Amino acid sequence: MSTWIVILNALILLGLVVSAILAVQSEKLLSSVIALSITGIFAAAEFLLLHAPDVAISEAAVGVALTTMLFIVTLRKIKGGGDQ
Repeated sequence: MSTWIVILNALILLGLVVSAILAVQSEKLLSSVIALSITGIFAAAEFLLLHAPDVAISEAAVGVALTTMLFIVTLRKIKGGGDQ
């Protein structure tokens, strides 16, 4: 494995951990949902680096796009998701 792949893998894992901590520690619900979607993007990138493109596409489609849209629609339906 070449050096640049190891460095890229470490950066993606660092981004994954930081965005997951931000998702948990955020005060606002909308900020937490956005941080959670960024965590999914980092997870999809990691799956791509691990040579699992089918899992990466599934994570990007379901874990990032669909789940984020569902959370945002739910927050808007309960009126006040961005205010808390």
